[in-house]
Amino acid sequence: MSSLPTSSSSSGVAPTPVPPQAASYWLLILAAAAVLMVTVGVRLSLGLYVSPMNTATGIGIAGISFAMAVSQFVWGASQPVFGAVADRYGPAGSLFGGAALMALGLALTPFVHSELALTVTVGLMVAAGAGAGSFSILLGAVSQRLPADKRAFASGFINAGGSFGQFVFAPLSQFMIGAYGWATALFGLAAMTLLTIPLSWPLRHKAEHPAGGAAVSVGMGEQLRIALRDRSYWCLHAGFFTCGFHIAFLVTHLPGAVDLCGLPASVSATSLALIGLANIAGSIGAGLLGQRFRMKWLLFWMYGSRAVLVGLYLVAPKTDLTFYAFSIGLGLTWLATVPPTAGLVGKLFGLRYLGTLFGLTLLSHQIGAFFGAWLGGLALVEFGNYDWMWYADMALATAAALVNLPIREAPLRVARA
Repeated sequence: MSSLPTSSSSSGVAPTPVPPQAASYWLLILAAAAVLMVTVGVRLSLGLYVSPMNTATGIGIAGISFAMAVSQFVWGASQPVFGAVADRYGPAGSLFGGAALMALGLALTPFVHSELALTVTVGLMVAAGAGAGSFSILLGAVSQRLPADKRAFASGFINAGGSFGQFVFAPLSQFMIGAYGWATALFGLAAMTLLTIPLSWPLRHKAEHPAGGAAVSVGMGEQLRIALRDRSYWCLHAGFFTCGFHIAFLVTHLPGAVDLCGLPASVSATSLALIGLANIAGSIGAGLLGQRFRMKWLLFWMYGSRAVLVGLYLVAPKTDLTFYAFSIGLGLTWLATVPPTAGLVGKLFGLRYLGTLFGLTLLSHQIGAFFGAWLGGLALVEFGNYDWMWYADMALATAAALVNLPIREAPLRVARA
């Protein structure tokens, strides 16, 4: 009977499993990056459908913005749930079921004609399905199988997959909308979403012995109580809340801001694509820098740079080149906050329940995203522009930079009962 290769000696010490080879590392990393490419790329391109959907259905910008806001919240709320399921039973059920749910929601959306129905399809089904195949589940599944010296780079590389998805799906969606109409374009996205099922196949198994973790094995309930009593954990939540507000406002309403400036819709698609392209470099860079520098300082500079960029955008002339330069600058930190945030959660509390604990920080991220998407629509209806949203974004980005400074970047020591 064959078994996995082990190291052994004649001293009677129990054999130690040989860690996976580099090829196995890359198979896991590439699979996770490919899944995230689709789920994030599809989700972050939905802002391009707001205007044609409004014209075809008459739901109204405020109603569509509310459905998009619910989508932001549900995407975050679903991740600790699916993360807990993946931590306990393995990632397969979350990844496969989420792909089917997301595809079904996208396929049903062209048939809705009310705010409530749109909230169910886009706000609940698409969002929950995307959450089941997103950061907390994928980073948890891969990190638990990798040695410590490879996790920061792996997180950055996987995160870059999501950024590449935005680069691919934004212009692809714009092309399909222009060539075939928004309804057919959504059917196409639904079909592409199902590709995540075979792509996630290498990640289907549960990691029986996570590589690293808390000093002492504790149950999920006790680990949650430890995390929720820790100030550093709440600082991460506060910073991520602002990150969600910023991203959701832009991804939902940047096309509207472009339209207000009298520029063509192609500028919106190109801007979203440039954000994704720039964040490939930003995400990989964040992963590499996380191996050499304290992660809280990376977060400080990322959030601070956003406040500066928004200020520069407000005083610049609103041309296509301004939007492109603004998008590239934002793209360098767009999703690059994910690797250091997930890394800090792992350093503080170990990897055993990373899917659950990081999923909760993503919930805070998406509570902020709810307000970013929803208030953006209300601001446009009330004032006819987004000026107050830009001011709020600057203030929150500054606060997010400062709130990361008190984080105690050292692993907690869990005392044995």
